Amino acid sequence: MSRPQVIDDEDHERVHDRVAAIDVAKDAGVVCTRTPHPSRPGARQGTVWTVKARRNVIGALGRQLKATGIEIVTLESTSGYWRIWFFVLEAAGLAVQLVSAAQAKNLPGRPKTGKLDAQWLARLTEMGLLRPSFVPPKPIRDLRDYTRARTRLVRERTRCYQRLEKLLEGALIKLSAVASKLTTASARDMITAMIAGQRDPHKLAALARTQMKAKHEDLVQALDGMFDAHHGELAGLLLDQIAFLDARITQLAARAAELTAAIPEAWGVNADGTTGPHAGTGPDAIVLPAPARLAQIPGITPELARTIIAETGLDMTRFPAAARLVSWAGLCPSARQSGPRTRAGKKGQGNGYLRGSLGQAALAAARTATFLGERYARIARRRGKATAQAAVARSILVIIWHLLAGPAARYTDLGPGYYQARTDTGRKLKNHIRQIQALGFEITLTRTT
Repeated sequence: MSRPQVIDDEDHERVHDRVAAIDVAKDAGVVCTRTPHPSRPGARQGTVWTVKARRNVIGALGRQLKATGIEIVTLESTSGYWRIWFFVLEAAGLAVQLVSAAQAKNLPGRPKTGKLDAQWLARLTEMGLLRPSFVPPKPIRDLRDYTRARTRLVRERTRCYQRLEKLLEGALIKLSAVASKLTTASARDMITAMIAGQRDPHKLAALARTQMKAKHEDLVQALDGMFDAHHGELAGLLLDQIAFLDARITQLAARAAELTAAIPEAWGVNADGTTGPHAGTGPDAIVLPAPARLAQIPGITPELARTIIAETGLDMTRFPAAARLVSWAGLCPSARQSGPRTRAGKKGQGNGYLRGSLGQAALAAARTATFLGERYARIARRRGKATAQAAVARSILVIIWHLLAGPAARYTDLGPGYYQARTDTGRKLKNHIRQIQALGFEITLTRTT
């Protein structure tokens, strides 16, 4: 018989006496409140009505719920329609929680209407059976709007480069087969010259800079195609669009930096204890600014650090352990255990923006001579690059949690030889000897040092 394990309830598992739930739709929402029955002790009473999704109407609803003594209001995360309900009710002083539709799903075999969904949501709320989703505070939400807009424009810029490459391929120009990418200055100069009317492959190849000069003959052959005026017009439109996106991406990045500097929780602390938007940048600073703290991790730039902060927020008490943050990001499989059997579960959907940023950081860290770079190489040899990228992304997120949970913490790299220094040499030798003997050879080892 195993020893009994005591498990404390989470905050959201407390039973509430007076609750409200709203089944959200685009134009209106069905509100259901559950309160003690006025004349039957121990019984419950539900009230259901429909409310328009308008700011003034929801504001009046918030005042009514607050006067009724409602302890908590639950919203189902339906598209983006929940936002007006959440923000207005929160401003009215109510405790509002957002839950995913998967948690609030009704039992199979029952009818589905807005009224029944609101009643079911209210019953789950009063019994504490719903785990609320993470909704960051307003400064982080504002920062998130800018970083996500920047991410979408970066993706659109990538699509423009892909269209440009396809256009060149259609013109029999194989520039992308010689140049590492079309974003290099040499490639841009050659494309601009072709748009201007230059067709001589030798003159176009002469525009190569730095290392591309060594590929002159390959460039001459790659630039010998059938690029004509209509290709030039379309390529010019794509380059104009890329230039426009570059300007907007720079603008959004600068604005995100300003918003991050305006958040007090992201400020550093100087050696004399003073703090502010520009504090913590000195060599003897007690606390580094949050973006600079994360930028110490290999693979993370200050811009990427701000993107990650916009997704996770700065208050790590929302995630009591690093594993909670990893699970929320969708970087670990769920547990599937029944009796003596344990199976690998599926990973959750998680936060796509955060997971994309961490994947980008993992690939950048893989090219460094650091602990994370060595970790990527070790896992990639055995299990492939995709698994290695996910593993390093998870490691980076664990480090981020510790750096944000303890503002005075600093990142210290363990070095690329961390694993090698802890390898059991005798065990490794036995494995190699056994493999060689299995091939029919005998081996004698002699220590050289």
